Amino acid sequence: MTQTWRPDSWRQYKADQQPDWPDPAALAESFANLSRFPPLVFAGEALSLKKHLARVAAGEAFLLQGGDCAESFSDFTANAIRDKLKVLLQMAVILTYGARKPVIKVGRIAGQFAKPRSSPTETQDGVSLPSFRGESVNDPAFTEAARLPDPKRLERAYFQSASTLNLLRAFTSGGFADLHRVQMWNQDFVAKSPQGERYAHIANQLSDALRFMEVIGIDSKNTPVLHQVEYFTSHEALILEFEQALTRVDSITGDHYDCSAHMLWIGERTRQLDGAHVEFLRGVHNPIGVKIGPTATADDLLRLCDRLNPDNEAGRLTLITRFGHDKVAKLLPTLVRKVRAEGRRVVWSCDPMHGNTQTVQGFKTRPFDNVLSEIKQFFSVHKAEGTVPGGVHFELTGDDVTECLGGSIEVLPESLRERYETTCDPRLNATQGLDMAYLIAELMQS
Repeated sequence: MTQTWRPDSWRQYKADQQPDWPDPAALAESFANLSRFPPLVFAGEALSLKKHLARVAAGEAFLLQGGDCAESFSDFTANAIRDKLKVLLQMAVILTYGARKPVIKVGRIAGQFAKPRSSPTETQDGVSLPSFRGESVNDPAFTEAARLPDPKRLERAYFQSASTLNLLRAFTSGGFADLHRVQMWNQDFVAKSPQGERYAHIANQLSDALRFMEVIGIDSKNTPVLHQVEYFTSHEALILEFEQALTRVDSITGDHYDCSAHMLWIGERTRQLDGAHVEFLRGVHNPIGVKIGPTATADDLLRLCDRLNPDNEAGRLTLITRFGHDKVAKLLPTLVRKVRAEGRRVVWSCDPMHGNTQTVQGFKTRPFDNVLSEIKQFFSVHKAEGTVPGGVHFELTGDDVTECLGGSIEVLPESLRERYETTCDPRLNATQGLDMAYLIAELMQS
């Protein structure tokens, strides 16, 4: 492996899960345009997130990362963005109470437009076409024209991300995220939930704490932290031309940052040590994550740590485990034990979604109970090993979809077809997300 890193050094390596762009000249034109566009985020913001994640690694904060499986060009409205933010804010307030520590909020938003696929082609009724790879690449409609990769979509993804970020910043600083308002939403949810009595204890104690602070003179008017929040963005760094084009040199430090998002992660399918994705992300100074599935070994993790975080910097590297509820207890302890024994400073986060996908009545879905089971085992393993269960990573939406089975307002198999709207993988709906937050809060207090 070359030791000299440049934003384009990944091109010397094998890059998996890349589109088969039909027109190299069109791709070069879009790459040149993106390279001239302003950054979507700034180096100082990414550095701030890295410092927060260092606290997560030390057990002083908790990471909540969540959002769409894949963002859509068609589902792009202020209300949709607001509702995705709203459910994450609600979950964060509940988890803050359960963890008794700050919750770092990182959305899968403003850039999550590309998805890896298990097969390069999809077949329907005997017709094979290129797989849908996310709307920054092609269209989900099953036609030859729709499935043709189009690099102009990368530019559209950039502009939609910029608009999304603009609205998110307005929401998080303009009063929408006020703690009193978020807690009122939670109380409304508890009042309507079949699990209301179970959740009421946490909700009432949160409200009592806010009332006490008001009595002693601490309120939204004189305490900015109650009125606005820090909210960071993330996505899988999959389409490497896009990521390279948005890489900039920080004028203060001289370091390279991928300014497409505050945090980037490498997927389970692209974490090869000699692959292009690891090569690219080793050189940018953003906090980064790696998805870790059931085929990973302890040696794999240590080599990834060496490659992606050679200085063992706290907050730099998040290991996001995604085993499946039936494999966690067997596979996770060995990995945690080895990483701890070698003194590696990482954030451990649990993605309980990807390992629990199954097909029911022709729909990809994820049973709520299996998702919760993986989280419970994740916490149990870390408790037994004396390590920090640093965070959770969900695919979820603020909409009332019917994509994952179960929850307090139960989605039944026959209900899946009612509002199955995802273009890729099934997401928790808003109610299921809040159910999950309350149950994790209970888990943290036990």
